[in-house]
Order: sequence, then structure tokens, then C-alpha cells
Amino acid sequence: MEVPYESTGRRRQKGRTRAALVAAAHELLARGGSPTVEDAAEAAGISRTTAYRYFPNQRALLLAAYPEIQDDAGLLPPDAPADPAARLDLVMRAFIAFTLRWEPQLRAQLRLSLEPGAARPVLRRGRAIRWIEEALAPLADTRPELDVHGLAVAIRSATGIESLVWLTDIGGLDRDRAAEVLAGSARAILRAALDPPG
Repeated sequence: MEVPYESTGRRRQKGRTRAALVAAAHELLARGGSPTVEDAAEAAGISRTTAYRYFPNQRALLLAAYPEIQDDAGLLPPDAPADPAARLDLVMRAFIAFTLRWEPQLRAQLRLSLEPGAARPVLRRGRAIRWIEEALAPLADTRPELDVHGLAVAIRSATGIESLVWLTDIGGLDRDRAAEVLAGSARAILRAALDPPG
């Protein structure tokens, strides 16, 4: 989100400065830190005063460091199969890879969302739920009685950064095993919806 300073004069230069600060924040997050505006400024070789013109506080910086992905981009390949289970496996493989690749940034975003009184961060818009709904789309024709959106929400609840944090930090799993559990959870929730007990 642009601040007024960035919307006036020397826009290309300001865009490069902002990008350098965000790149520095990404790098510091990847090293396991929780960078302040001052940290990012030092890492980027930019004065603190200038950095604060772009990011008035740490929260604004960390929100800007959220991993970028095209909002309308899906995770299914163009030649995706028609079988919902196979489609879900493809989406979950890509979603889990995305989560692992951007884990430090996603953890920072999660921390921001848990701050007392924090509104839902703008960037947490439920994209993963849309990706999962796309995987499950054939069910609208083959199983019209199913609530596809509700099913996508259930799958997402067991497969994102929140679940990864629990599996690794509390459950003690390494990331490879945690990735297997996340994918297995998605499959199990789908199976239960398609063939409920009793």
C-alpha cells in the first residue's frame, strides 16, 4: 500500500528504495529475525529517516514483506485432471511448497494477525481457500449436495502456516514430515466428506 510520500515525484527512484527495504526485510525474516524499520534500513544501506518515510512502523514493513503472488493466479496447471482428489493433491503440493518457501514471512504475518486488537491484515484474504475451491470445483456437478466452500475452509484450517507452526514447533516434526502430514490431512478431510461414516 503506497503512502503519500511515494505518490509524488521521482516515483521510479522511490519504487527502487521501497523495493530495497522490502528485499532487506525478506532477507532478515529468512534469517529468523523480526526486522524493525531500522534493521531493514541498515541492511539496505538506506538512512533511517528515509526508511520511515516508506514504513512508519514495523507492522507496515512486515505487511509489505508478505510474499507476493498474483491475486487471480490459481495453483492448478492448465492440464489439470478432472478427479477432485488428484486436483487437490496438485493444489496442496503447490500450497505447501509456497508455505515452506515463505515460512518466515508467513510467520511474521501470523504474529501480526494475533496482536491484541489487530484487525485482520489486508493481505490475508483467503486466497488458499479459493485455490482449494478450484481444486474441488468438479464436485459441484458430481456431488451437488456437498458444501464445496465449507469443505475448502475445513481443508485450509488443517493445512496452512498455522498448522505448520503447530506441527514443527509443538509437534516436533521436521518440515518434510510436516509437509506429508499437511497433505495427508487434506486428503483425509476430502475422503471423509465424500464417504462420511455411517
